[in-house]
Amino acid sequence: MIRSPLAGPMQLKADADTTGGRFTLLENEVPPKAGPPLHRHHSEDEMYYVLKGTFRFKLADRIELAPAGAFVYIPKGTPHCFQNVGDEAARFLVMFTPAGMERFFKRTADLPPGPMDSDAHLAVARDCAMEILGPPLAVSDPL
Repeated sequence: MIRSPLAGPMQLKADADTTGGRFTLLENEVPPKAGPPLHRHHSEDEMYYVLKGTFRFKLADRIELAPAGAFVYIPKGTPHCFQNVGDEAARFLVMFTPAGMERFFKRTADLPPGPMDSDAHLAVARDCAMEILGPPLAVSDPL
């Protein structure tokens, strides 16, 4: 179990070592109203399967709701972010192909807690081929 950049617990279920570099799978608990800044991955496609709660996802210029049971696919290069819209912690599985993004989560778990736009978080994101593009959904498009 590691601490996610959003402060909730995250469990690494599969990584580059166990999948020959093909796939990463994490289970993530997201605190109420929390979500990452707008960003894009230059090397990986990303997929979410919502287990509990409801999220809203910003995918390029559109915003969509994703309740429990929803699957969201984000091709590499697509600007995106999400937000737990509920008043309780929500959970999802997040998958990356090819593997590699687990490096970002492992490295940010070692940083002091704080905002994702700190210099340290930005440096880790850059090192992992992730580009921070803007604020979290709660700031850019408040509920």
